[in-house]
Amino acid sequence: MDTKQKFDGYAAQYDEWFMENENLFTSELRLFQKALGDISGKKLLSVGCGSGLFESYIDCSLVEGIEPSEDMGKIAEKRGVNVIKYGVIEDIDLPENTYDIIYYNGSSSYMENLEPVYEKSLRALKKGGKLILFDVPKESAFGFMYLLGKSLNTYDHEYLEGTMPSLPYPLALASSGVWHSTEEKIDILKKLGVSNFTYYQTLVKNPLYTNEEPEEVIEGYKSGGYVAIIAEK
Repeated sequence: MDTKQKFDGYAAQYDEWFMENENLFTSELRLFQKALGDISGKKLLSVGCGSGLFESYIDCSLVEGIEPSEDMGKIAEKRGVNVIKYGVIEDIDLPENTYDIIYYNGSSSYMENLEPVYEKSLRALKKGGKLILFDVPKESAFGFMYLLGKSLNTYDHEYLEGTMPSLPYPLALASSGVWHSTEEKIDILKKLGVSNFTYYQTLVKNPLYTNEEPEEVIEGYKSGGYVAIIAEK
């Protein structure tokens, strides 16, 4: 599946999954808002902005987006995100020292080689700016579930009986992911000269129970099914 087409044809399914898993979405949204903090007066770039679902809950007028999928990007534009480029970040030049916050909301999980895109992003940040990486960690329960589903090409398997949430993430999207560990991303950022980190996490419950009620955001990264790494330039 071509990188540029991974989410084409799945835009509605992506949004519907979050809306059907409302409590899980609320947990992730809380993490998103906590990690971004006060964005008033700041210039933000979303790398892989998707449908702009998360952005629709903050001030979209401050957010520029890059998105490979036109299906997704057109929805994001309707929600108020300024999609400045259609394409993959690997092929796009970013202006240096321009943004206060650059964030990847799950999009790192669809990229093979993270070092060059993180390096490009750090250059595009103002001094003191923040690169924020939101992801399902490869080592988390969700990461294991997606990797097993990808390996088996199904969630409907005897090994998974009694362990799966009623509405798991669409298999086609899980299967097209690369999935990286949190430590891998931290090591790359340290190699690029970052030394100031903050971490937040949510979805600490097992996947079977994460949609029962919204979870609070807690510090750290070693327990969550969704994690934010905040790296300050």
